[in-house]
Amino acid sequence: MKPQIQKPTGAFIAAAWAALLIGMTTFFVGLWNSDLQLNEKGFYFTVLMYGLFSAVSLQKSVRDKLDGIPVTGIYFGLCWVSVGLAILLLTVGLWNAKLADSEKGFYAMSFLLGLFGAISVQKNVRDLSTFATDTPVMPAEVEASTSQAN
Repeated sequence: MKPQIQKPTGAFIAAAWAALLIGMTTFFVGLWNSDLQLNEKGFYFTVLMYGLFSAVSLQKSVRDKLDGIPVTGIYFGLCWVSVGLAILLLTVGLWNAKLADSEKGFYAMSFLLGLFGAISVQKNVRDLSTFATDTPVMPAEVEASTSQAN
């Protein structure tokens, strides 16, 4: 049985974008105002970007599987490893940083808020694309029409 996709509400779309933008902005402002060396700032910036990308990729892979779109096990596993690795890199970096505990918590929470926002925005984009046309085309219908054309 295929899950029924509902159109996301405007409030959820706004909340998702707000979570993404607030998470990213606070993380960047924290980096900008910190006394970290430039290479440390670059490390945390890269970890955030890697985490956001891997979270979006994981959400897309999970959704593709639910929609019946083939996803290789290697790619699906790589997505999970990437999300875990981004969180692990941030954890190890903050654990070893010479920052106050409140600063470490600030970076961790803004990072996690950004990941949540990225996943939610990706979900909304995917859901809204289903409703972009009057008659949404399901993946099985696309596959059937392309095999008939050949």
